Amino acid sequence: MITPLNKDLTVDIEAVERIMKLFDKNGIHPLLLGTTGESSSISETESCRMVSAAVKAKGENQCVYAGLVGNQVDGLIVRGNKYLELGADCVVVTLPSYYVLTPAQMTTFYTQLADEISGPVMMYNIKATTQMTIPLDVVEQLSVHPNIFGLKDSERDFERMAECIVSYKDNDGFSYFCGWGAQSAGSLELGADGIVPSTGNIVPEMYGKLYSAALNKDWKECNKWQEITDKVAVIYQKDRTLGESLAALKVLMNGEGLCNAIMMPPLTELSGTEVNLISEKFAELTRIVG
Repeated sequence: MITPLNKDLTVDIEAVERIMKLFDKNGIHPLLLGTTGESSSISETESCRMVSAAVKAKGENQCVYAGLVGNQVDGLIVRGNKYLELGADCVVVTLPSYYVLTPAQMTTFYTQLADEISGPVMMYNIKATTQMTIPLDVVEQLSVHPNIFGLKDSERDFERMAECIVSYKDNDGFSYFCGWGAQSAGSLELGADGIVPSTGNIVPEMYGKLYSAALNKDWKECNKWQEITDKVAVIYQKDRTLGESLAALKVLMNGEGLCNAIMMPPLTELSGTEVNLISEKFAELTRIVG
């Protein structure tokens, strides 16, 4: 889930409520303050406001996952416990990103957090931002920790994804969530427990249909929606950096009346020319899809 902002860079509470209700309507359980949520730039105060607003707006059966990003371990523990106290169902933790960590250091990091955070913890592997990969033997070692409940993996590596899914699909105590949007249908067909596509912010109804088709093992229907959502992703992602794509995503959501297009520094908003171009492309695609 994106982090909607007001002009003064505070969290837009009304927009959080709108997006949460839209997600709930389509069976989506949001990951707040992840990469798409500009988590590394949002203060603790505003992060807590974001979690609190989402929890208050969530549907009866909707879960809230809250991301933890940072380099100060004690601070992550404090913030993680605050999120859980505010009502988050689980915290999802990326590796610290300044120093390259050894596998042993990664294991120590997640073990310390899982020992000291008073609720469910998930690991979050995203090489694109941390410049590191959590090795599969480290995942296996940590999967038996009683407070570590799963892995959200955004690495673009099909063999790794398939190996993870095969390893844990029959493990009720450890879940695998695919964060590689282009493999949403593929991962579910292999047995993934869930998917975490940023494009779900702008077309949640399409992902609701994709996931429902997967639950019914209707892989033809599932892959149909995969192809369509891939086209949506191209509109705001192609030839852009990760930060620029997030700005483009907010532009599309602004066009749907969901939130402002405001970005948290150091990220910046798109130029007027780019805004018009992606808005036109999205309108054309949605007309075709119907």
